[in-house]
Amino acid sequence: MNLDVCIVTYDSAADLPGCLRSVADLEVEALQVSIVDNASRDDSADVAARWAQELDLPVKIQRRSANTGFAAGMNDAIAATGAPWVLVLNPDARPRPDYVRRLLARAQACDRAGLRVGALTGRLIRPENGGVTTLDACGMVLRRTWRHLDRGSGEPDDGRLAEAQQVFGATGAAALYRREALLDVSIRDGDEVLVFDPLFHSYREDAELCFRLHERGWSVVYEPAARCEHRRAVLPANRRHTSARVNLHSLKNRYLLRAYHETGATLWRTLPFALARDLAALLWVLVAERSSLAAYVWLWRQRRRWWARARCIRRRRIVSTSVVARWFSHPSLPLPDPPNPLEPT
Repeated sequence: MNLDVCIVTYDSAADLPGCLRSVADLEVEALQVSIVDNASRDDSADVAARWAQELDLPVKIQRRSANTGFAAGMNDAIAATGAPWVLVLNPDARPRPDYVRRLLARAQACDRAGLRVGALTGRLIRPENGGVTTLDACGMVLRRTWRHLDRGSGEPDDGRLAEAQQVFGATGAAALYRREALLDVSIRDGDEVLVFDPLFHSYREDAELCFRLHERGWSVVYEPAARCEHRRAVLPANRRHTSARVNLHSLKNRYLLRAYHETGATLWRTLPFALARDLAALLWVLVAERSSLAAYVWLWRQRRRWWARARCIRRRRIVSTSVVARWFSHPSLPLPDPPNPLEPT
C-alpha cells in the first residue's frame, strides 16, 4: 500500500535529520514526503532539502512567510499528496522501520473484520533516559472534564497496554490516516477542504479531527507492535514553562472542541465535571496566567465564525450521539474478531 508522509516544521532544523532518516528507512514505499515550513527562524527548510537529497527521498517543500499553525500547515502538506494512506509525523518523531507496515497490516485485519478504520496509531515511547524508557502515547482517551490525554503517558514501557484495541484518538505526532476518511470528514470552507481546523492553530486539533472521524462512523485503532520514539515538548505538567502563545491556543481550543461536539448525550455525562474545570481554568488565568485572557476575547470576537463551523460539523453526523459519548466512559474497546474462513460469508 502506497504512502505519503506529511510533516510541518517550525524551528525544527535539529530534529529533521533524524526524522528524515527514519522516513527513509520505512518498510513501505513513500510516494511523496510533503513538508510545510511555517516561517522557521532557523534553516529548517534548507536542512530538509539537503537531507532529502542525501537520502534520495522524494520531498516537496512549501515555505511559508508566516507561522500559520500546525493545522493550516498540515492541510497544505496533505493537499500536496495523493496516496491512499497519509502518515502525519512530527519532526521530533522517529518511527521504527516496521512502524507503517505493522499499522497497515492491522488496518487490513480490521477491514476483514468489518471495522471501518479511519486512523491508526502505534506505541509511542519517549527517548531512553538513564536506561529507562517510558510511554509517550498509546492512543488518546477522553475524560469527563473534556480533557483528552495520551493513554499511558509517562508510565513505564514494561509491557502494559500490549493489546491492539479501538481508542478514541491518535496523537498527531505519528498517526496514520486513510485518505478516504480524511476527505469524508473534512470541513468545507468556501472552496477550501480542511482536514484539520485552522481555527485551532496548533493544539488539540488532532483530538477534534478524531471526534469528526467517530461522528462519521470511522474507527481509530491502536497497534502496540508499531513503535515510534517521540520527544514530546509540550506536557500538561509543564504549562508554567510553555510559551504564552501555546497556552492561549490550548485554552481557547478546549472551548472550541466542546462547541463543535457537545451533544445531549455528552452533556449529562460531563456537565458538572466540565464546569468545575472551567471555573478552575478561569481562576488560574485570572491569578497566574493573565496572558491567556486573550483566549476569551478571541472566542467572543470570532463567535459567528466558529459557531457557523460548529453547525456545519453537527449537520454531518451520521452515527448516534451515544456512540460517540461512550468514549467519555471507555478508555478503549476491543477489536472485532476476524471472520472465520471456514464459515460462509
